[in-house]
Amino acid sequence: MIKKFGMTFGGLQQKIMNLVLIFMLALIALFSAVSVFQMKKLSSVVGKAGSEHQEAIEKVSGNTMHQVIESSMTKTNALQAYIADDMFTDIKTDVATLQNLATGLFEHKDSFEPYTAYLPDKANDGKFSAQVLHEEGVDYTSSEYLGVAAHMSETMIAMCEQSEYLNNCFIGLADGTVICVDNNSASKFDENGNIPAFAVRERPWYTGAVEAGELCFSGIELDTYTDNIGIECSAPIYANGELVGVVGADLFLDSMGDYVNSSSSQGGYISVIDNGGKVIFAPEGNGIFEVKLSDESADMRNTDNKELSAFINSALSERTGLTTVNVDGKDYYMTGSPMSTIGWAVVSFIEKEITEQPTNMMIAEYDRINDDATGKFESGLQNSKNTTLVMIAVILVMGTVGALVVANRIVKPIEKMTKRMDSISGSDQAFEMEDDYRTGDEVEMLAQSLADLSTKTRQYVTQITKITAEKERIGAELELATKIQADMLPNLFPAFPERPEFDIYATMTPAKEVGGDFYDFFLIDDDHLGMVMADVSGKGVPAALFMMMSKILVNNYAMMDGHPAKVLEKVNAQICKNNDEEMFVTVWFGVLEISTGKVTAANAGHEYPIIKKADGGFELFKDKHGFVIGGMDGMRYKEYEFRLEKGGTLFLYTDGVAEATNANNELFGTDRMLEALNKDSEASPKELLTNMKTAVDEFVGEAPQFDDLTMLGVKLI
Repeated sequence: MIKKFGMTFGGLQQKIMNLVLIFMLALIALFSAVSVFQMKKLSSVVGKAGSEHQEAIEKVSGNTMHQVIESSMTKTNALQAYIADDMFTDIKTDVATLQNLATGLFEHKDSFEPYTAYLPDKANDGKFSAQVLHEEGVDYTSSEYLGVAAHMSETMIAMCEQSEYLNNCFIGLADGTVICVDNNSASKFDENGNIPAFAVRERPWYTGAVEAGELCFSGIELDTYTDNIGIECSAPIYANGELVGVVGADLFLDSMGDYVNSSSSQGGYISVIDNGGKVIFAPEGNGIFEVKLSDESADMRNTDNKELSAFINSALSERTGLTTVNVDGKDYYMTGSPMSTIGWAVVSFIEKEITEQPTNMMIAEYDRINDDATGKFESGLQNSKNTTLVMIAVILVMGTVGALVVANRIVKPIEKMTKRMDSISGSDQAFEMEDDYRTGDEVEMLAQSLADLSTKTRQYVTQITKITAEKERIGAELELATKIQADMLPNLFPAFPERPEFDIYATMTPAKEVGGDFYDFFLIDDDHLGMVMADVSGKGVPAALFMMMSKILVNNYAMMDGHPAKVLEKVNAQICKNNDEEMFVTVWFGVLEISTGKVTAANAGHEYPIIKKADGGFELFKDKHGFVIGGMDGMRYKEYEFRLEKGGTLFLYTDGVAEATNANNELFGTDRMLEALNKDSEASPKELLTNMKTAVDEFVGEAPQFDDLTMLGVKLI
């Protein structure tokens, strides 16, 4: 820190000054940001309002146009389909009437005289008349059917004259003759004035009715005599189960074609689809439907445009309502209605873009008006910005002066407090309140905290001194206890250098300074070796004391009575007398007869021993466990025997080996224990224990040791 011009640069005074200046700048920035935000917000509101108005115009206009189109197109389309269908219904009714009349005549032909039928007469051209035509080689004058059918002539003439749609009607007979009623008598003659033969039974209306066996409609055809586009409705005539002919009528569709073609002048289009999905009528250049010859026409129910095909299928079966269909990248409004009588459909459609033109014109005019208003608004905003900059400069100057005054008043008592803290050293560790620190704010609270801290620090120094001395004393005593415990266990190896018949080695690694596990081995006499492996419940000093007592008792009773079961019973009885802490110890005690290798043992809740035969590997010997020592008074234990062959090894251990745990909370386990022993099964007891300790350490890794590790190995040589 550097002090110049009455200010401490780098100190609290400068920081307070910086803080106030930062606050002022932040306030100015905030004010500026709010002003800019408000201006932008206002601009945004104006712009948004314009966009919303534009969207509203577009939406309302679009919706209105859509509703108008939907209402007008669907209703008009349905009406057109109804009118067209009504036309087919009328001709269907007329043909059915003729069928019924003809059937009655032929079934009762014997009840009346034949009626005369005449060939075409040019004089009748322009008026409806009945005319006889026949196939090549057929003598119409000898026809038995023609005289009966001629009775229908007047009825057929009246029907054509009164019908709005019927162009002609006819009755083709099974003997190759036909009576035709129309007003085109002159068209029946060729250029030579002859009447050409007429293949009655080969005509589609005749063959179609015979195959269907009922009233039916033909496809679109050109009329034989007028070249008009038309469709024929025909029905078979049966008398007493015998086909006698086919009755029918022609319906010219030129007016329908003209009406469809004229639809393009209104901006939309109308087309007619037959029951095979083919386009019968459509205006030229409509962009979707194209009229082709029957064998070249595509089935619109099954095209690459699945959307269009689905619409056509719907239109042939039901009223579709207004539907948007995309064709070659353009959207079209479409609606369709079926003609149920004949199975056709009337489809009305218009390009969607055409319907949007009024909306686009309204939006363009609105944009022009909005741009003029926006320019005037931005000019007013610029004047507001200039006024704001002047106000910011005034606030900055006033804030700087105020910051200097406030910083100086705060820093002075803190500087004095800092000097006093720097002067504290050695025995002078007291910091006390002074009047200069009583500012009534956080500075006074800081000074009071430093005074309290000074008092507590002196108290803590005294306490820590005492605690340190006590900890050093306890550490020394634990170190001595560890040495005493280690000295209590046999720890000089070779333990019996004068006895070459066997080799024995044992280790105990406590989890804490002192442990609860213990091992022991001792000669009961020249031919009997006592071996003990035990694990006291708990750890630390209590377990170590209990361990020492248990070891001494086992050793003493073993020297008095070499039977393992009796020794454990006596030790249990002695421990249970004064076991208020309810501690217990697991014990395996065995006596090896050195000359024979026989081992007599008893197990008080301890781990299974592991035995290696002379020519095999290490295996668990699952003996019968008795109850733990100290657990219950009056317990009885059973002895068992096994033989340790020369070259065989006995391995004893506590649960700290099998239950060693790594960082993943996995146990070392019995299988890994046997694997470590069998890695070098012929090794000496010391090498075996070393190998086992290495295997456990590698498995556990950096994980802490939770239990004592105690092992003992004895090998007969």
